[in-house]
Amino acid sequence: MSRYDLTTRAGRFRAHWDYVWKDHAFLRRWFSNAHWLGPDLVRTNQPSPRQLAGWKARGIKTVINLRGVRDEAYYALEKDACARLGLTLIDAPLDSRDPPQKDRVHRARELFRTIEYPVLIHCKSGADRAGMMAVLYRHFHLGEPISEAIRQLDKKYLHHREGLTGVLDYTLEKYLKEVEPTGVSFIDWIDSDAYDPKAIRAEFKGQWWGTLLTERLLRRE
Repeated sequence: MSRYDLTTRAGRFRAHWDYVWKDHAFLRRWFSNAHWLGPDLVRTNQPSPRQLAGWKARGIKTVINLRGVRDEAYYALEKDACARLGLTLIDAPLDSRDPPQKDRVHRARELFRTIEYPVLIHCKSGADRAGMMAVLYRHFHLGEPISEAIRQLDKKYLHHREGLTGVLDYTLEKYLKEVEPTGVSFIDWIDSDAYDPKAIRAEFKGQWWGTLLTERLLRRE
């Protein structure tokens, strides 16, 4: 049972309080880190109920939550808002400090083939998981090569490759340097035994100052 009962005034107050302070929503009140990646998808940080209403007014029909289902204020409020607004909410969690699992890559590929557009994708900061999902969108949906789509992992989106979240860049660069020249497609590499997320994670080493930035100062999720 959820900790947040939004049917009561006290429960809704508690959810909003925890959302603003524990989920750091006060930092996102006037900054959504929003970027349209094409005619039918926008990437953002965690949207508030009010922001979701704004996106609904701009035509958004589907919301993909990359943070996953949790008994947290952000999820209770987002689920409630999407239901009230008539937005389709899809929970499709990704990791920010591990290479994407094979099933999650396939799930993203299928989502981009079947979802109702326009769509909004988000994580907490809109930088790392949203960046990887944006790469997959541009590759699978728009047909961009990974060498171009990888630009979705960039500092202009607040992504920092120097910390532990740099494992996302490392994974894609490994494909570009070692696999793509052999003629193997990205999805075929993902499906092969050569793609080993645990081994890739063990190979990757973030820089100490980058890890300090993402883990201690920015406190990335």
